[in-house]
Amino acid sequence: MSAADTGPVIGRAEPWPAPGKLNLFLHVVGRRADGYHLLQTAFQFVSLCDELRFHERPPGVFERWGDVAGVPAEADLVVRAARRLAAEVGFTSRGVAIELTKRLPIGGGVGGGSSDAATTLVALNQLWGLGLDTPTLARIGLILGADVPVFVGGQAAWAEGVGEILTPCEFPEPSYLLIRPDVAVATAEIFKAPELTRDSPVLTIRGFLTDGGRNDCEPVVRQRHPIVAEALDWLGQFAPSRLTGTGSCVFAALPEALAKAALGQLPARWQGWVVRGTNRSALLDRLMLERSG
Repeated sequence: MSAADTGPVIGRAEPWPAPGKLNLFLHVVGRRADGYHLLQTAFQFVSLCDELRFHERPPGVFERWGDVAGVPAEADLVVRAARRLAAEVGFTSRGVAIELTKRLPIGGGVGGGSSDAATTLVALNQLWGLGLDTPTLARIGLILGADVPVFVGGQAAWAEGVGEILTPCEFPEPSYLLIRPDVAVATAEIFKAPELTRDSPVLTIRGFLTDGGRNDCEPVVRQRHPIVAEALDWLGQFAPSRLTGTGSCVFAALPEALAKAALGQLPARWQGWVVRGTNRSALLDRLMLERSG
């Protein structure tokens, strides 16, 4: 499919970024009656991003342009987000084709699908002139996934509840070595595991900044996915390593030069990136650029 088939780009030509995230820690502190887990976590963005462009389409047409392994277009969160946003405000005058360039690993715990959905909501709200505020977009995003609101807000945050109660925070912004071992981890599998700790003590932000917390999912993922355990141990040679979300990606904060040197030693069967932690999402800068005309 060509750009001519999908119609002209809406707005400026520059792509809209959808940054990945890291869970700097993840505690499961309880479980609601409906089965949803109560969490405490700290979200920080990283400089590795998917990219999206939005093309004019006839009214009622919502498409994804670009292949995403294992994700049919109609099931993709970007298409679902566009449809949900249009339905929310009764917008029927235009459709959209979403050109998606994937760089974030699928099934890696870095929030790629949620971030893509959030960028879709934020971008189309601006490009379609809908005028919805951030809390409204976050509410729509929560219907699509628990991690979507933090990407909509665009600020690193302390998160509670099922991940939707957000307190903006400023964390250190180091370089990280991010590794994806050659396996995808299903989040539902880990949260259904009987051995998952579900009663971690509630932590304060000050407490996290003092001792760093942990990831309650890590022991379960280590046991069920030995290759992730191998990656954690390999990375742990250079600095304390940690799982993000339910994985499979693992990360460690390292000086950039050391991170690049370690990346050069990475086993060939794994993917790796040196990324920068950021407390402000690149999406906000792109939104400001669009608003500048």
